[in-house]
Amino acid sequence: MIFIETKLAGAFIIKPELHQDERGFFARTWCQREFRQHGLNPNLAQCNLSFNEKKGTLRGMHFQIAPYAEAKLVRCTMGAIYDVLIDLRPDSPTFKQWGAVELTSQNRDMVYIPDGFAHGFQTLVDQSEVFYQMAEFYQPASARGVRWNDHAFQIQWPINNPVISFKDQSYPDIEV
Repeated sequence: MIFIETKLAGAFIIKPELHQDERGFFARTWCQREFRQHGLNPNLAQCNLSFNEKKGTLRGMHFQIAPYAEAKLVRCTMGAIYDVLIDLRPDSPTFKQWGAVELTSQNRDMVYIPDGFAHGFQTLVDQSEVFYQMAEFYQPASARGVRWNDHAFQIQWPINNPVISFKDQSYPDIEV
C-alpha cells in the first residue's frame, strides 16, 4: 500500500499496490502492521456498508465523541463519491479545516480518517456503495454531527440540492 499524507494532519489517502498478471491483479487493502508503522490507528472493530441509490446523495458530517471517537478507513466499492473530512481536534494545526478526495471503484483509493474528524460524502453517480472499516464500535450515545453546509467550513460540494436525510440536515453549526 502507498500512504500519501493529505493537507489535514494525520489523514491519508491510501492507494493499493496492484500486482498484475494475465488473470487480473491482487492488492492488499488492509495491514495492521503497515498502519502501525505509519502512526495510524491499527485497530479494527467494525465494518459497515452504505449503498446509495441516487447521484447527489449526501451523508454526513458524522463523528463520535470520546471515549468512543473512531478512526475510519473508507473505500468506494461501486460507483463514485466525493469524500469529505473535517478536522475537529482543537489542538490540531489543521483544526476546522476540511479536505476532500474522490473515491471510485476504478481508482480503488481509500482515505484514512483519524479519530476527532467529522466525515461525510456525496455520491457522484447513481448506485454508489461505500465500505467503511472502523476502529471503534458504534455507540449511539456518542454519535454527533455538524451541518454539511456550515459556513464555518465553506465546503465546496460538487452537486447542488443534495438528497439528504432530515437528521443530517438538522445537525447544528459548529460551536466556535
